[in-house]
Amino acid sequence: MAKIMGGHLVGKYLKEVENIDIVFGISGGHIEAILDSFTEYKIRTIDVRHEQAAAMMAHAWSIYTGKPGVCFLTAGPGFANGLTGIANAYLDNAPLVVLCGRHPLRDDLKGALQEINQMDIVHPITKWAATCYDTKRIPEYLSIAFRYAVEGRPGPVFLELPPDILGVKIEESLAPMPKRTTRKYTVHPDDADLKAAAEIINNAKNPLFIGGSGVRFSESSDRLNGFVEKTGIPFMLMNYGRGELPDNHPHSVMEMGSVGLMFGLPQTDVLIAAGLRFNWLLMSGGLIPSTTKVVRIDIDPHEIDRNRMADAGLVGDVGSVLEQLTPLVDKKDHSAWAETLKAAGRSLLDYELRIRETATDPIHPVRLVAQIQKVVGDDTVFVTDGGDTNYFGLAFQTKQKAGVIAAAAGLFGCLGTGIPFGMAAKLARPDKKVVVLNGDGSFGFNAMEFDTMVRHNIPVVVVINNDCAWGMIKHSQELSIGADRLQCAELGIRHYEKVVEGLGGHGEFVTKDEEIIPALERAFASGKPACVNVMTDPTVTSPATPLFYQALKME
Repeated sequence: MAKIMGGHLVGKYLKEVENIDIVFGISGGHIEAILDSFTEYKIRTIDVRHEQAAAMMAHAWSIYTGKPGVCFLTAGPGFANGLTGIANAYLDNAPLVVLCGRHPLRDDLKGALQEINQMDIVHPITKWAATCYDTKRIPEYLSIAFRYAVEGRPGPVFLELPPDILGVKIEESLAPMPKRTTRKYTVHPDDADLKAAAEIINNAKNPLFIGGSGVRFSESSDRLNGFVEKTGIPFMLMNYGRGELPDNHPHSVMEMGSVGLMFGLPQTDVLIAAGLRFNWLLMSGGLIPSTTKVVRIDIDPHEIDRNRMADAGLVGDVGSVLEQLTPLVDKKDHSAWAETLKAAGRSLLDYELRIRETATDPIHPVRLVAQIQKVVGDDTVFVTDGGDTNYFGLAFQTKQKAGVIAAAAGLFGCLGTGIPFGMAAKLARPDKKVVVLNGDGSFGFNAMEFDTMVRHNIPVVVVINNDCAWGMIKHSQELSIGADRLQCAELGIRHYEKVVEGLGGHGEFVTKDEEIIPALERAFASGKPACVNVMTDPTVTSPATPLFYQALKME
């Protein structure tokens, strides 16, 4: 009878059952048998320079492909380094499968190398976490992990695999490969709730639809399009939902931006919120007037009345719910209301709209974004990473699915995601240009991943919005404690592009408006991973900073 090593069961399962062809991580002695399985089953490995980048790449892979991302971590420090990426995926509800080594079972409580209680640490930031103690059960545990990652509200899962079950050979017949489940478990709202929601929507005068990451994870673009086309309701898509319908859709009011949303909500009589939590970005529902009727759609029943009681709550997958709701709603024309919202957005953003077309010295970040878009067009994958930089990056426009990702806009507010997200986007969509707009502060977290890009030929262009500071923190401190008492907020002029050149990439340093477009064109023409380091106006802040400041005030 044929024998197989426990570690090889991992690669065999990933390849033959889940059809996984790429994984992310860093090597380590505790997971050597798993690494060898990737060679055996021809699974491509992207070995990064820090484990948090591996988890972030797997997170982003799930967004750009619709399939769970897989990362591998070695025991102890490797595990600890990956925690930031796991926590970020948890709060972003991303289906991430983490395979992690640990010290040998035989050495429990003996002071083994890298011995740490990983399970108690990781449980609160995963949907499911377990240790496999039996070589024969490795495929079974992997099957459970993948099911937990994607069923219901998606999220990260964690499977701990000790080396003394990975390095053991067993009869292959003792560890059969489970079949990949093709069942779809869809929760359907009660008919009475659907009728109640339809009645509210049909009686609306000024309705607004806002969708979040649940729109993306339910792959509901066609059904959302059918709903908004029939109802005529203006819509905004946020978080990972951005791009499921194009920004130039006739019913889209994305040009309002987040500032316009604050204006639009007080005038909205019916709000349909789908796959979107009412968190601090919406002042935990406080932006919604008490007179506004709210229809909530969410796969998690606990979200329906969270932070604001819903007038109609529809529990289920966003796409499935919209499919059931659409036949019950009336065909309407809300174009006049939509134009009112767009006009309000243009009015509130008048200064920014003019700056986009105006050369400034020093360079305004909004102008930088506009110049980038002129070079790459709108059929590009845009990733943003930073505080104020995330706000400025919202000006990017897209006509493709999941084209714009505000990488740090989630609940974790996690900086450093931009470069890993950009790398995963390029691997998932090699035919697309990928641009990462980084703050200079956030750039530093994963700058060494340019080495990963060079080694694996991942030609992403990173543009640094360099205001020589942790901009959002700096301007928040100016509001709170005064400009003369800034602390740990300023960074100074640094030639990050030289670091990239030293790692084998292409570098550009830009100080003048007229230099932006030529530098970008050279960066893309190089065919290399590239860094365009643009010095921008250090006095500019975004409207998001006062919101951030208010959210932290203790009064």
